[in-house]
Amino acid sequence: MARAGECKSALAGRERGIVNAWRTAAIPLAILTRDVTVKGDRLWGACMPDKLAISADAAIAPPVAPHAKVIGFWQCWAFTVGTMIGTGIFMMPVLLAPYGGLSFSGWLIAAGGSIAIALCLGRLAARTTRSGGMQIFVQDAFGKLPGFLVGWSNWVACVISTAALAVGFVGYLNAIVPGLASEPGYQALLALAVIWSVTLVLIRGVKEAGFVQLLFTILKLVPLVLVIIWGFLAGKAENLPPVNPSGLEPLAVLSATTLLTMFAFVGLDTGVMPAGNVSNPTRTLPRAVVFGTLTTTLVYILSTAAVMLLIPAGELTMSTSPFADAVRGIGAWAPPLITAGALVSIIGSMNGNIFVTGQQSMAAAIEGVAPRVLAKLNKGEAPWVSLIFSSVLASGLLLLNYSRGLVSAFTFLIMMTTVACLVAYLACALAVFKYSWRDARAWAAVGLIATLYSAFAIFGAGQEALIWGFVLIALGVPVYYVGRRPAVIVAAAPA
Repeated sequence: MARAGECKSALAGRERGIVNAWRTAAIPLAILTRDVTVKGDRLWGACMPDKLAISADAAIAPPVAPHAKVIGFWQCWAFTVGTMIGTGIFMMPVLLAPYGGLSFSGWLIAAGGSIAIALCLGRLAARTTRSGGMQIFVQDAFGKLPGFLVGWSNWVACVISTAALAVGFVGYLNAIVPGLASEPGYQALLALAVIWSVTLVLIRGVKEAGFVQLLFTILKLVPLVLVIIWGFLAGKAENLPPVNPSGLEPLAVLSATTLLTMFAFVGLDTGVMPAGNVSNPTRTLPRAVVFGTLTTTLVYILSTAAVMLLIPAGELTMSTSPFADAVRGIGAWAPPLITAGALVSIIGSMNGNIFVTGQQSMAAAIEGVAPRVLAKLNKGEAPWVSLIFSSVLASGLLLLNYSRGLVSAFTFLIMMTTVACLVAYLACALAVFKYSWRDARAWAAVGLIATLYSAFAIFGAGQEALIWGFVLIALGVPVYYVGRRPAVIVAAAPA
């Protein structure tokens, strides 16, 4: 016990010396401890003379990690739910109608796999208080390069998704603003205005980002809940499609519908991203990501069932706006409410995606694998440089969609990033299996289920998407070696 006390006292003194050296940048760091790791804002290690590798520019002015605890359970829940529920749900009943009642089995398989992934993310979130989500989880399990590649893929995917959501927002506006569809210039300006309006809100601070996400998540759920209630009150069982109208083998239908529905769950990791700003993150984040995924599952399945109860199967397959068609019996005000709900849904999902782009690049900078400037925080602890940088790139990609001959390139980029996101989920599932297979067999089983599901989703995406998704991941390797800050080995002082 005396030895432990001496170590604690000596280590505390060394910590004060290190902090002073960082603050003044007047002398090189000389650290007299071995096997040091960072936990929160403290250094831990054995009380023995040795050396420590640190980043050269970190020795001068290390990035400051976010620490203001301004986000709670409901904001993290909203980041999970609000990012997943975008525009896809509004056409899902039409896509599933040809497969009939068996399509709900696809929903259940996709939901089960996604809940397994959410449990894995929750398990990993309980191990750290650092912001960065999947990048930190994979880095801690497999090393900095794999962690960076996961973060890189997720960041690129969210940048591209931001541009795609802005295009979708303007697409919905075309239906209610006369003449807009024939003016691509105005469409581009409106899409840019949406991106930068959301970005400016996020720049105000992390607290504001959480509030906006919660607000828009509640608003987007209102019309969906309306459809669900109306469907189960006024719907007719005879409107439901047959069990298997396609005539395909049941396994083929299960595979097709699972692949259709699983992509609706991409984005469930958003809720575990801002750990540094979350109150009691090791408890809050696991609960929020799992409960958020369960909430989304219920909304998806119940709303699809409600639409199928309200619209006869033959009409549903031809519908271009199934949710709006489903509520026409309520009154003339109901379809516009659905359209407004779709617009709100897009804004909420965009808020989550842009939030991730800022948090992800900030985390990479703090971990020493991206330029330090990306870790700059303002008074609201928003990574404002990262947010601006990411939104500039999203704006550039957006303009591709409004340039003749480049629409196909934009669609191709979206396809590329889907596989990259699924690979990140696979890596997190493997991390849980690695940590748990010896002494936590139940968690190892969850990790194995999530691994198998993620692998199924990746290979089910198709050969072209698979190849180009891995190309995107591979492009992160040179970015990693260019962007990381070289380590400086500081020799220990003589004993």
